[in-house]
Amino acid sequence: MIIVKVGGSDGINYDAVCNDIADLWLGGQKLILVHGGSSETNRIAALLGHPPKFVTSPSGYTSRFTDRQTLEIFEMVYCGKMNKGLVERLQKRGVNAVGLSGLDGRIFEGKHKDSVRSVEDGKTKILRGDHTGTVEKVNTHLLNLLLENNYLPVLTPPGSSFEGVAVNVDGDRASAAVATAMKAEALLLLSNVPGLLRNFPDESSLITQIPALDVESYLEFAQDRMKKKVLGAAEAVQGGCGRVIFGDARLDKPVSQALAGKGTVVS
Repeated sequence: MIIVKVGGSDGINYDAVCNDIADLWLGGQKLILVHGGSSETNRIAALLGHPPKFVTSPSGYTSRFTDRQTLEIFEMVYCGKMNKGLVERLQKRGVNAVGLSGLDGRIFEGKHKDSVRSVEDGKTKILRGDHTGTVEKVNTHLLNLLLENNYLPVLTPPGSSFEGVAVNVDGDRASAAVATAMKAEALLLLSNVPGLLRNFPDESSLITQIPALDVESYLEFAQDRMKKKVLGAAEAVQGGCGRVIFGDARLDKPVSQALAGKGTVVS
């Protein structure tokens, strides 16, 4: 079992990702695909007159502030355009994919965090009305039911709070939770860079290996959203996932190349 998370930044080759997944799946490899959709969400939110607001926590993590209107736009893009676009690609390639959000069947479930601490102009503020959460529970029964009947799950945020409220969850950390719960042999985090870079954005400064017991010490090299990927990698390996690879989703056969060790390998 492998978990493939493909990001939503500009430059990602979704056709190459789906071609590769189809070849692997039809060859007998069981996998789950998780995806994002950040760039398209930002574009559509701006067109709808509700541009995204990003906040930086006191610990340096950047995330989307998700008020109710933002959540509805987020669902429209992630669960609609992005999810069904990937499902259609896979169906065309002979893979019977099923697209679900983490809200469906409470696949991703956790605590609703309705306020967030944000550092603005050197001051820490508390913003209320947030719809975010962290995945604490994964509905493995539903995922196994699909896999056992030869359906490929294509998953995306949002998730569900314990009270049944839709919450925006980080896709990389949700993928780590799935990898842990499904006892995956590998978690692939594919984005628009070749892996973790020692001197971002210099792609020649790729860090090729990270010791599993020392993942968090590499956070200093992570820029912006890559911080969540490193944190997700740490959570996955600590939870028993065999290895985590940060791979490049701009390449041909990006999944196969990541499985072969191209990128940053955490093991």
